Amino acid sequence: NGMGYRDPSALAAMRAVKAEGGWGVVCTEQAEIHPSAEICPFIELRIWDDQDVPMLARIADSVHRGGALAGLQLCHNGMNAPNLYSREIPFGPADLPVASIFNDPVQARAMDKTDIANLRKWHRQAALRAKRADYDIVYVYAGKLFGGPMFFLSRRYNTRTDEYGGSLENRVRLLRELVEDVKDAVGDRCAVACRISVDELIGEAGLHAAEARDMIASMAELPDLWDLTLSSWDNDSQSSRFTDEAYQEPFVAGIKQLTTKPVVGVGRFTSPDTMVRMVRQGVLDLIGAARPSIADPFLPRKIEEGRIEDIRECIGCNICVSGDHTASIIRCTQNPSMGEEWRRGWHPERIRRRATDSRVLVIGAGPSGLEAAMMLGRRGYVVALAEAGIELGGRLIRERRLPGLAAWGRVVDYRVGQLARMPNVEIYRASHLTTEDVLGFGFDHVAVATGAVWRRDNVARASVTPSPLGDIQLLTPDDLMSGTRPPGKNVVIYDDDHYYMGGVLAELLTQEGYRVALVTPAAEASVWTRNTMEQHRIQTRLIEAGVSILAHRILKSADTGSVALGCIFTGRPSHVEADALVMVSSRLPVANLARELDARQTAWADAGLKSVTTIGDALAPGTIAAAVFGGRRYAEELDEEIDPDTLPFRREVAELQPFSLDRLLDASSQ
Repeated sequence: NGMGYRDPSALAAMRAVKAEGGWGVVCTEQAEIHPSAEICPFIELRIWDDQDVPMLARIADSVHRGGALAGLQLCHNGMNAPNLYSREIPFGPADLPVASIFNDPVQARAMDKTDIANLRKWHRQAALRAKRADYDIVYVYAGKLFGGPMFFLSRRYNTRTDEYGGSLENRVRLLRELVEDVKDAVGDRCAVACRISVDELIGEAGLHAAEARDMIASMAELPDLWDLTLSSWDNDSQSSRFTDEAYQEPFVAGIKQLTTKPVVGVGRFTSPDTMVRMVRQGVLDLIGAARPSIADPFLPRKIEEGRIEDIRECIGCNICVSGDHTASIIRCTQNPSMGEEWRRGWHPERIRRRATDSRVLVIGAGPSGLEAAMMLGRRGYVVALAEAGIELGGRLIRERRLPGLAAWGRVVDYRVGQLARMPNVEIYRASHLTTEDVLGFGFDHVAVATGAVWRRDNVARASVTPSPLGDIQLLTPDDLMSGTRPPGKNVVIYDDDHYYMGGVLAELLTQEGYRVALVTPAAEASVWTRNTMEQHRIQTRLIEAGVSILAHRILKSADTGSVALGCIFTGRPSHVEADALVMVSSRLPVANLARELDARQTAWADAGLKSVTTIGDALAPGTIAAAVFGGRRYAEELDEEIDPDTLPFRREVAELQPFSLDRLLDASSQ
């Protein structure tokens, strides 16, 4: 979630809201048990020593106040940890480079018996700290190539010839010892759970389904709870673009029959019907949910109260994951309050009543406008939502129809459904408003959420000035999504956006029979989706579809039948045959109406107008999550006195430790 040890109060508030929302158990993310296995720059929890106990206790207390059990996931990252902060030498079952995603020039050393004894001792000490912090469930983590024991379970990492390597019995030995140690330390008070990956999806070269089942069977009654995942994280948390809901069911089916202990599983469960079926059919005892609980922390409460239509279903875009990968606060496309519970005082279900009797006009029914209208409606304002077209949804009207993005339409469906039940919100379709219209309506406040359009001139990151584009047929994503198609079969897509759009359009056109070359200044297609753990799947799908990926090239010019490129390193020119060029570069805000209204400020007073605010893509094009956040922020801050010199959110400030500069200087001079 990108908070960890840096933002413990924000983390405690986020977990508290989930507990309030009805989840029976609320677990922490992995908590690093020792500085010999920390994964900087990722910001996780730490339980290194007693200094960490008060922070962890605050989280547990917040969860308990919401009525849930608190679980803490003890984790020694083993060979996944480059230890860039601690500078300790990482270790694992063998002498191998660390398995970090950044290919750090760090190698792990093979553990000896002293290391194994220390690892067992550290787990025991961390478990006792978790007990003192009042956690109810303590995890031994052996999943997703995060937990060190997973490296012992996997054939590809464990090449040992002692009693901890080789046979299945030997490879599971360390995990068994760790569970026994933790149970001995805290089993009188805490349940001890074991999280284990049931398949690495690489066949017999790694831990595979048959072996995982044998391992679980051999320890069947030892832990108090089995928590099942796939390995690694990108397999365990796949996006909706590549997998359906409950896609892990085939991997966990039958495991419950191996043990009398309860079994929990995950797999992006979004439908209550699917959750109920999994339990009733005996596939799982308990439903585990990270992303669905991010999109809607109150999902269980809504099921309990029969309010299924009020559930904000996860769209599976994985923008939440990007927080961890960018060391930033978690965000959610569906739930803009995620990560802002403590920082801004936002709640996923509640918002304070209106401060005045102001009437508000929201212009544009895209993600930002829909969110603003919905939350203003919940505050009790009288709201008019005006949409120039017939259909509501803005950019998502067309994006949800692109390959793999159908689930993203839930952003629109949820908000339209909520607005339909609000008597204080009126929706006006086919309402293309002018400045005179707006000034004549008599609203107190206007929010302009008119979106953005894709540029046609190649201005983006690699080039901040227009390129000579000649007579070639030039198309944008807007053109393709509106149904326009190239005249010939050879198409170049130039992607200087680097998120999902370029890859999705390449997929769309190849499905329709076009020969596509995807050109990008980056090293890979859709490179930013590394942060959503999709890039390798996008690249694979494009290659298998026959898309030619031309990396490290910038667009220089284009003319009839040809696109001229240049190497970003050497400038060496090349050409690609093309009947059309699709420009996926950057976008321009559609802000004409906002500018015209701003120019007429002298007429506001007579019109009764107090403010005009541009929000969402009309202010600055960004992600759908950013647009939804902008709509929520507008609704939160309306009629509030905002001091531009005051921080708009709270932050945690570290307590300073004793420090003597004189002593440091004296020591350095010697």
